[in-house]
Amino acid sequence: MGQKTHPFGFRVGITEAHKSRWYAPKALYGELLVEDYRIREFVDKRLNRTPPFAAVSDIHIERTREELKVIVKTARPGLVIGPKGAEVDKLTEELQYLTGRKVSIGILEIKNPDTNAQLIAEGVAEQLKKRSSFRRVVKQRAEGAMQNGAIGVRIQISGRLGGAEMSRRLDTRLGSIPLSTLQANIDYGFAQSFTTYGTIGVKVWVYKGMYTDEQEENQSRAAGARPRARGRR
Repeated sequence: MGQKTHPFGFRVGITEAHKSRWYAPKALYGELLVEDYRIREFVDKRLNRTPPFAAVSDIHIERTREELKVIVKTARPGLVIGPKGAEVDKLTEELQYLTGRKVSIGILEIKNPDTNAQLIAEGVAEQLKKRSSFRRVVKQRAEGAMQNGAIGVRIQISGRLGGAEMSRRLDTRLGSIPLSTLQANIDYGFAQSFTTYGTIGVKVWVYKGMYTDEQEENQSRAAGARPRARGRR
């Protein structure tokens, strides 16, 4: 039996930072944790499931004593901001009403949405809902990610594919996916497609290279310094 672990959770504290960045006393921790979940659920429903369909892939939350900061990673920042910032102001008001705290929203643009695992998963799920050929959809998305700079990609869909009576699984892999290498930058995404004949699950893994390589590129070559590798190789 395969022992599987979440690619992001496996790397938290080693090569990946936490998605919620705050400290709280024991008595308050549970309440804030539930609040984080509600904020993520609300923002996802507000921006992804209803217009403007802003292709939000991730939501980071930071807290101070006075303020709650919500950082939204999106492929379409213009839709989140809206004309003259109207959409983002409205979202800020809604979150302030939801949490009862002072809220500020930061927006990060995803430069290359074709290699973002969550957006690939959402795209596949959306096309499956429209009854597209599942084999063609998966193949197109995988090849698109490879053409846009991914070193490896894996897309797995499972459920009643094509409306078949028995559920089954389709697994497509291109390139390499070193899941057990902690220094590997592996993006993971999961989405569900609610079709008329049942729910189809979509999982996506995208390998973008090593973290150490990125750190070395960012550092000045002239200084001759090499970053220390974090964690084991």
